[in-house]
Amino acid sequence: MQGPGTPTLDQIQVFLAVVEAGSFAGAARRLGRATSVVSYAIGNLEAQLGLALFDRRTTRKPQLTEAGRAILADARTVSLGLDGLRAKARGLLSGLEAEVALAVDVMLPTERLVAALEAFQAEFPTVSLRLQVEALGAVTQLVLDGTASVGVSGPLPHRLDELSRRRIGSVELIPVAAPRHRLAHAEGHLISVLARNELQLVLTDRSALTAGQDMAVLSVRTWRLADLGAKHALILAGLGWGNMPEPMVRADIAAGRLVQLTLCEWGSNTYPLEAVHRIDRPPGPAARWLIERLAD
Repeated sequence: MQGPGTPTLDQIQVFLAVVEAGSFAGAARRLGRATSVVSYAIGNLEAQLGLALFDRRTTRKPQLTEAGRAILADARTVSLGLDGLRAKARGLLSGLEAEVALAVDVMLPTERLVAALEAFQAEFPTVSLRLQVEALGAVTQLVLDGTASVGVSGPLPHRLDELSRRRIGSVELIPVAAPRHRLAHAEGHLISVLARNELQLVLTDRSALTAGQDMAVLSVRTWRLADLGAKHALILAGLGWGNMPEPMVRADIAAGRLVQLTLCEWGSNTYPLEAVHRIDRPPGPAARWLIERLAD
């Protein structure tokens, strides 16, 4: 038994036009063709598939048969895929990237990142996104080796000639501990003395750029963690104290799950954020737009 043939894209588009318009004449007006041409295209499509897609006998207007309803979703999928292909081709012809590879520092507030990516999706629906979240120098390392085209990086101990850097904001880091932790009940100068001997949870690095570099470490006892979420969970569990981005622990402090510590040595601790890209690989229009949105 011979299987169904392969319908053309034009036949599929005519089929969808008839469904949406409710008649062959309406589809013809929508497509700018004669009604006879539309009817002929549907007849050829039915012959290709070996199925009757419309019931033309029992009603004045063509009604989808059971087979027609069954293939409708697939026909729409094919049509939407073609529309997406055309849109992507138009973007590529205008210089738009097919994909933006973005690396961001884990300290970048999640709400800020999500808002920017929602706006990016609406602005550039044909551009794919590849996102990596890293800590400290690992973001810059991904940009340097070409894995990411642009990055939002935290501070580096030295500047790199290969990179273009632009300050786009900062996040405040604050020392916190669980309410049952020893430091949560200390006051005045005593809290700073105790902090030096209490276990401090410290975010560590997976790159060579800032490996082994301590940032805001006060205690002689430390645990090094490569994941900010794990650090957050361990602080909540009372296993140690540590500095965290204020937006990430704001709700915990308000709910009493964490206590902000007042350390005399701490002062104001802001974590600068910079947009980075290789000078010899400038970002395309979509990546530039995304960086501007993150900066806003």
